[in-house]
Amino acid sequence: MKGTVLNMDLDQHIDLVMESLMQTYDLRVFEGGDPYRVLIRTILSQRTRDENTDRASAQLFSQYHTMTEIASADPTRLEPLIRPAGFYRVKAQRIVEVSKKLLEEFKGQVPDDIKNLLKLPGVGRKTANCVLVYGFQKPAIPVDVHVHRISNRLGLVKTKTPEETEVELEKIVPKEYWIELNDLMVQFGQTICRPQSPRHEECPLQDICDYYQTIKNYDLKDE
Repeated sequence: MKGTVLNMDLDQHIDLVMESLMQTYDLRVFEGGDPYRVLIRTILSQRTRDENTDRASAQLFSQYHTMTEIASADPTRLEPLIRPAGFYRVKAQRIVEVSKKLLEEFKGQVPDDIKNLLKLPGVGRKTANCVLVYGFQKPAIPVDVHVHRISNRLGLVKTKTPEETEVELEKIVPKEYWIELNDLMVQFGQTICRPQSPRHEECPLQDICDYYQTIKNYDLKDE
């Protein structure tokens, strides 16, 4: 990539970011794209690492296969299965409550709209948007710590919270990119644009990254 952030418009900047990430990473499918399993997995993923979520989700669904089974389970029986995900007592209680509410108020169907998803216990915007994207393939922008950090580092937005980042990204990112954005940025944030010690030397976006350009210019001044 040639050029810098300073000599391109925002649309071009977004296109270059997304095209580069799509060339670097393969999109993933979680829980076979099943909306209910995606929902439960996303609840398990809160405040933990992907590998822990993978273990907890696999162990849970190896023993409890359906929404009805989880809704009727004693949460203490689920705790050992989801322990790798951390906060397992709270999460066990929550996934039982969510499963019951789905059966009682939504006829056993996961809603495919954000308004009703947000009615589920403990489900915030990030979780709801993950269900829309990974469970229904509907355009939404789930914003976690990776998406928030990377969007600001690249200079796409200047925001202080993930909630603000979601609002701003929805204004500027073409809808054709919404489904892919979260997965690509999460993988990028886990492998290269890490919170600490980002791997600038391996970054395919360094030429169009505000954060890198600032660091580079600062280093040049020191010389």
